[in-house]
Amino acid sequence: MDSTRVTEHPTSHERRQSGAGRPAAPADPRGALLRTSDQPSPQPGSGALPLQARAGDASRGAGTATPCGKQGAAGGQAPAGAGLSSPSPGTGSGTDAPSPAAPGGGAEHSQPSAAEPDPHRPRPAPESIPVQPDAEQDRSARSGKERRTGQSLPQGGPMPMRRDGDRLRFVGAATRRIARGIDLDEIVMGLCRATVPTFSDAILVYLRDPLPVGDERPTGPLVLRLRRTDRIPEERDTEGGFLPLARPEPSDLSAMTAELCEVRPGGALAEVLRGVRPVFADAPAARAALPELLGDDLAVPSGQRAILAPLRGRRRVIGAALFLRRPERIAFEADDLLVAAQLATHSALGIDKAVLYGREAYIADELQRTMLPETLPRPTGVRLASRYLPAAETARVGGDWYDAIPLPGSRVALVVGDVMGHSMTSAAIMGQLRTTAQTLAGLDLPPQEVLHHLDEQAQRLGTDRMATCLYAVYDPVSHRITIANAGHPPPVLLHLGGRAEVLRVPPGAPIGVGGVDFEAVELDAPAGATLLLYTDGLVESRLRDVWTGIEQLREKLAATAALTGPDHPPPLEALCDEVLDMLGPGDRDDDIALLAARFDGIAPSDVAYWFLEPEDAAPGRARRLARRALARWDMEDMTDAVELLVSEVVTNAVRYASRPVTLRLLRTDVLRCEVGDDVPQLPRLRQARATDEGGRGLYLVNKLARRWGATRLSTGKVVWFELNRG
Repeated sequence: MDSTRVTEHPTSHERRQSGAGRPAAPADPRGALLRTSDQPSPQPGSGALPLQARAGDASRGAGTATPCGKQGAAGGQAPAGAGLSSPSPGTGSGTDAPSPAAPGGGAEHSQPSAAEPDPHRPRPAPESIPVQPDAEQDRSARSGKERRTGQSLPQGGPMPMRRDGDRLRFVGAATRRIARGIDLDEIVMGLCRATVPTFSDAILVYLRDPLPVGDERPTGPLVLRLRRTDRIPEERDTEGGFLPLARPEPSDLSAMTAELCEVRPGGALAEVLRGVRPVFADAPAARAALPELLGDDLAVPSGQRAILAPLRGRRRVIGAALFLRRPERIAFEADDLLVAAQLATHSALGIDKAVLYGREAYIADELQRTMLPETLPRPTGVRLASRYLPAAETARVGGDWYDAIPLPGSRVALVVGDVMGHSMTSAAIMGQLRTTAQTLAGLDLPPQEVLHHLDEQAQRLGTDRMATCLYAVYDPVSHRITIANAGHPPPVLLHLGGRAEVLRVPPGAPIGVGGVDFEAVELDAPAGATLLLYTDGLVESRLRDVWTGIEQLREKLAATAALTGPDHPPPLEALCDEVLDMLGPGDRDDDIALLAARFDGIAPSDVAYWFLEPEDAAPGRARRLARRALARWDMEDMTDAVELLVSEVVTNAVRYASRPVTLRLLRTDVLRCEVGDDVPQLPRLRQARATDEGGRGLYLVNKLARRWGATRLSTGKVVWFELNRG
């Protein structure tokens, strides 16, 4: 009595799994199948890919070698155990004809038992290359010869792609891997890793040097530089594959080939690149072009085992790729030229986009760098440190800025601001507001007046130009700080004892609202204290509100100060790093600008200050006062130079002043002298003629002083000079 068997037609994506009781062989990360010790090696001539199910193929029992149905494309028989079934010959119906059971076993396509895994469950193929067949497939080709080329297949090496569907799957996986790259190196590496060892045993990628960007018209000759090489590891090489005529050390493809290649106009390599299409290495044009590209040290395998593919971007050829196979591997076929063309096209377009992206990132970096201070000044009585972090690596520009501006009288203006958004437009507006703030600071206006003018400037730039800003002026002589705020988070003051205090500053309205008065407050700035100015990106994110972040910042400053003790403030640079460490993974929603100022101040014993009446005796009295101050400071060696310069500057001041003239000497690392009057016109250095009786005072100051300057104030001007201490 015939046993009833059920024969199934597997779908196109199903493959027969030989050895159902065995675990599947692991897949190589780069696509090659690793074979376990219990799996038989593929017999020579076995197919490179699992056959897909087709209607009309023959079905056989397990272990049956008799084919039923159509023969293979090259006259071979359908592989045994392929999991296919076909109608009985001589019948026109599409019903399946049962086959006799094989001795000693059930039907090959019978329903699996509970102890066996389902042999018809689909198994996904690796993304990089198609799955290699088991040794039981294509068992009819026992002669060890490949059915199309008649060549032997390598033992344990990558198998060739035999069908158009296999090539399409490979091209799809390879292009997806290439497209994942953002920068130039990632794209080139994606091309190499996708092709070795699946498509070729080695690859060399040459790119134009320098690479043109966008519509730039290249100048000079066409030069190709070897960008990257990739190959199967050395232990898998054989004597016939890619051996140089004289092997260099280290043995690497990049050492075997010339790094630079200048393409001669009208030469063989130029003709191949101009043709754009990939060519086999044994073609006449490529045979003459390869020595020009590789030099004379690399022996290319003979036959169709090398493909030279030009890389053409959107407008011009930007490089070339050379795909190589070892002599013992199946040679390239004509359809492989189409695969190489697709790989070259996707890689070239990706390189074009990567170059454009790199240029945009470079422009953004340069714009942001020029908008922010390159270096911070070193004003008397205060030390400064700063940090800037963009919102993301892919968007490195933003509207946050900070600044430190020296002012007359050894004062310094501390500024931090934040323009709405973090784009190129925000960075441009930020640059305009920062320039305006520097100009207003040079006029020595009060902080609230500076914010008022910034508000007017923002309205002139546009109706939606919004920004927050905090402007503070520190006086190291009086140890006081004046602060005005325009909708910005309040500053935090870290005292010498370790107490962190959030300063109570009127919040004000953001810049750009218009018609709002700003208010300034004057607070103590004791020596040893640290003022921290920051933007809202430091304290506000999707995970916390601004006031929660400010409290966390205050606690972080207090904890950091506790590590150094109550008598020593924490180092300024290390303090900035500790503050940035409070940011969590989800706290980088906005740009961050940070400015820290350590107040050292100027001791009262290092300051000498006098008022002089605008009369003819004022220069003589100024000389006597300066001489006494220098004697008190043990600086008598500077008496002659100081008396001369003080006399010249005071003489110019009393000549036009109508109110008392101020004279101040400051002893720090240098000796600074400041003379103020109520005349707004600034003095101008000029070359006096031989017949002039005056006009040589500023000339002497310019020659003898370390540096000098004049600053206009709201009540007049200040002329100052500095001398190096002996």
